[in-house]
Amino acid sequence: MRRLPSLNALRAFEAAARHGSFTAAAGELNVSQAAVSRMVRLLEERLGFALFERRANALELTDRGRALQPGLTGAFDMIADSVERVTAMRGGPVLTVGVGATFAVRWLIPRLSGFHAGHPDVEVRIATGGAGMPIRDDWTCAVLLGDGHWPGYEAEPLFTAAMLPVCAPALARSLRRPEDLLSITLLSVSHWADDWPHWFAAAGLAPSASKGLSFGSYAMALQAALDGVGVALGAQPYVVDDVAAGRLVTPFPLAVPMGRAWYLVSRPARHADPGFAAFRAWLRGIAAAEPGPSV
Repeated sequence: MRRLPSLNALRAFEAAARHGSFTAAAGELNVSQAAVSRMVRLLEERLGFALFERRANALELTDRGRALQPGLTGAFDMIADSVERVTAMRGGPVLTVGVGATFAVRWLIPRLSGFHAGHPDVEVRIATGGAGMPIRDDWTCAVLLGDGHWPGYEAEPLFTAAMLPVCAPALARSLRRPEDLLSITLLSVSHWADDWPHWFAAAGLAPSASKGLSFGSYAMALQAALDGVGVALGAQPYVVDDVAAGRLVTPFPLAVPMGRAWYLVSRPARHADPGFAAFRAWLRGIAAAEPGPSV
């Protein structure tokens, strides 16, 4: 008979150890930070020793915590793989891709028919969340925007997040020089408030004093640009299809890298999944062929 501690407590510890944060672990497990802290504390009481050294602004594993975490991570990976294999018995391989909603709608989904045509046996599931979403254990992989640092995961760069102004064709006719943007309605995204100042600095201009409009996501800002409300900074590859179709225009060609990129993020344990291998090869080929900067 197995005498195991609470599996919920083990999951809480493993997630906190992998992320180095109770808060990030809480986001992954969809519980409160206090709940994660409580479960880890109960696990420590059950084991009779501390797993973390709790400092004012840091969470560090003890020697015993470092010894415990790799085995748990491997065990939970094996459980997730077993569940996915059983699920896949209904048909072919199952591929679950975690991705931001804007990237999914504006880039990935329009291209998925090409992947499906080449791999009709792979069942593709798209899971979405915000830009800072945690990576779920039931995902095969994720395509995320960031700096390439996801502890415990392998991150393969796809393309940079270069930004350039985009707007509706009618509005573009009034824009002859970058200085004209200083008197136009600028559309920004609340969680990337430095994007426009960064672009203006690269163009040799002082930031616009115009208040403009701020949105909660790139999807909303780009829709406003399509509707002629103002000029947005379009992240490649969010705008590549609209520009190619003439729905959006790039009045000035200056594309400024913003210090982040899209990455294919996965755990090494997932690399043997047949759906992942096919998706990885397809995604790398598509990314290399896209117009705009690659990494």
